[in-house]
Amino acid sequence: MSEIVLINVTGEDRPGITAALTRILARFHVPVLDIGQSTIHNALALGLLVELPREGGECGVFRELLFSAHGMGLDIRFTPIAADDYEDWVLEQGQPRHILTLLGREIDAEHLAQVSAAVAERGLNVDRIVRLTGRISRRDERPHPLASVELSVRGAVADLAELHAALLALGRLMDVDVSVQEDDIFRRNRRLVCFDMDSTLIQTEVIDELAAAAGVGPQVVAITEAAMRGELDFQESFRRRMALLEGLDESVLAGIAERLPITEGADRLIAALKRLGYKIAILSGGFTYFAEHLQRRFGIDYVHANRLEFRDGRLTGEVSGEIIDGARKAELLREIAEREGIRLEQVIAVGDGANDLPMLAIAGLGIAFHAKPIVTAQARHSIANVGLDGILYLLGMRDRDVEALKS
Repeated sequence: MSEIVLINVTGEDRPGITAALTRILARFHVPVLDIGQSTIHNALALGLLVELPREGGECGVFRELLFSAHGMGLDIRFTPIAADDYEDWVLEQGQPRHILTLLGREIDAEHLAQVSAAVAERGLNVDRIVRLTGRISRRDERPHPLASVELSVRGAVADLAELHAALLALGRLMDVDVSVQEDDIFRRNRRLVCFDMDSTLIQTEVIDELAAAAGVGPQVVAITEAAMRGELDFQESFRRRMALLEGLDESVLAGIAERLPITEGADRLIAALKRLGYKIAILSGGFTYFAEHLQRRFGIDYVHANRLEFRDGRLTGEVSGEIIDGARKAELLREIAEREGIRLEQVIAVGDGANDLPMLAIAGLGIAFHAKPIVTAQARHSIANVGLDGILYLLGMRDRDVEALKS
């Protein structure tokens, strides 16, 4: 016969604690059924679930563990676990798991309280919480650029769409982004990221910049906004806008390309993903003229956008080849994934407009980035409060992981 005991150790952390305690267990040939440890500001919380023989030997184990813990200034507590309770706990390992990621400029107690309450109301249990962003100095008065906390939750989600909607609503109220993902093998093995360009990878709509230079800004902006809200067919709106640009000199385009405003966090995100071997694509309803400029800057692998036509150094108001609309973006994503031998579950798609919804829907991680309301409402994930490098935390990466990639 044997007895299952939970050993909880708390106190000031230091090197050698785990080694000292497990060495005692090893000397008594005690099986360790589970182990977990966390440290916050040098405060240790160590748990060991062990199986002790009911032959009198457990007293010796307890005594030596107590002496060792006392000598290191630690508190130690022993809690017997009923056999049925242990077996119920074992069966729980087959329960579905999800990862909730909070993203913002700052994460405070109210954010955690609201999100954990939403989880508890749906019968889910939080079994692990990890801070992904680095430690915050209270002496440094500069604003911390990002804050992210990851919660691992256990239990069956009755309605995942409803949970998404509830967390999205909470995020809007609290000015944080809250994402929920299935904790499966694909979450940890993404291999391809496909970006929209305008208002995603860059902080402008290039066609609006061209329109302003051509003196037709208000007309083009009105058509653009209607298309991005899903109120106007993309191809029709695209042709209308292009026709208004006829005669614009190519030198104007070169100047715009040189001063494209790159979105916050893009450099950090792409540099990290490239070091990890990701393939990176731009799938844009904009123009190759500008997408290829970004390709050279970032070392992007694939560019698919609309190719402008020129005659005598001026725009004709037409594009050559097939217009890249929402359906074509989704097709291109599939084609690139197949060419690279990557499953759709391993693909990340990022965009802001209605014409991005088809590719967001088929990607394993589809992210509405500072998006129009119609897109945010339909996408499974949304980032509205931080830059593009917030995606790193949705992948479970920590600041120290990102820094390590630089070396």
